Amino acid sequence: MRIAYADPPYLGCCSLYKHHHGEDGLCWDRERTHYLLIQRLLDEFPDGWALSASSSSLRILLKFCPEDVRVAAWVKPFAIFKPNVNPAYAWEPVIWRGGRQQRPRSEPTVRDWVSAEITLKRGLTGAKPEAFCWWLFGLLGLERGDELFDLFPGTGIVSRTWERCQRQRTLYEPTVAEAGR
Repeated sequence: MRIAYADPPYLGCCSLYKHHHGEDGLCWDRERTHYLLIQRLLDEFPDGWALSASSSSLRILLKFCPEDVRVAAWVKPFAIFKPNVNPAYAWEPVIWRGGRQQRPRSEPTVRDWVSAEITLKRGLTGAKPEAFCWWLFGLLGLERGDELFDLFPGTGIVSRTWERCQRQRTLYEPTVAEAGR
């Protein structure tokens, strides 16, 4: 399977990224840029894809998606609390489609949410934690040999974790170091 993961600058959050536009010059504060990304996911990755987003952009992004997408949640037990923002933004949606949904009963059932701590001081706002990556792979039903395309590599954690994941006997068997955390 060919699966994509996209974690673009969130709609309306260009200022967090010093208003940097990609090589194509598109502004991520514009709805059309996100529309084009979703069209790319649909066109180039019919096997499946996942898209991280902000909770405040969810209503807009879902208008661009087919009806068979689902929404999962990354819940952050520790989140940055900002003055005059109440309730806090302590979860992020992940819109996903496809993937390997038919799995043997011997594999654990994957929840449509994960509780994982945010990352700090990784050099990039919004860098995902490793626990998020493992959950994402399970959400999409990835197996050894599948191709995962990280469209916004940022810190590279998604690709590095996927490479490590493929070296294990199964994706559902954590290494000794992970089991001890």
